[in-house]
Amino acid sequence: MSLEAEIGDLLRQKGLTLGTVESATGGLISNLITNVPGSSDYFKGSVTSYANETKMNVIGVKAATLKKYGAVSPQVAGEMAAGGKKVLNADICIADTGIAGPGGATPGKPVGLFYIGMANKDGVFTRQHEFHGDRDQNKRSAAEAALNWLKEYLISLA
Repeated sequence: MSLEAEIGDLLRQKGLTLGTVESATGGLISNLITNVPGSSDYFKGSVTSYANETKMNVIGVKAATLKKYGAVSPQVAGEMAAGGKKVLNADICIADTGIAGPGGATPGKPVGLFYIGMANKDGVFTRQHEFHGDRDQNKRSAAEAALNWLKEYLISLA
């Protein structure tokens, strides 16, 4: 069984809904989730907030957060997840922001740096990852990391 099918089963068992807010993965996470037949039972939708203006105007990321920390930061990943949970009216929202490559690196923020955010009933959480593939591999690795974390969280629920 695929990871996304396992997640679907867990969401169904626990009666929970999911939303995603994606930046650097460009919709890959929601594509994987919706590849599972019946995913409409638990998947509320996705916003691909690639541009900062979309992060602010649609999801509610604060301009001050973007200015102070940059789009690729744990703070923005957290605000994306929290905003997406609200906008999509989902029990859980996962979000990503990162530098897929080959360009885009800045001092302290190398190609392959991603932050994944998760908002759920317990709060808002983030994880940092650094991947070392090409653009496509980095996007896929980030999507898999987000889904693995989601599965881990769902399994941890009583």
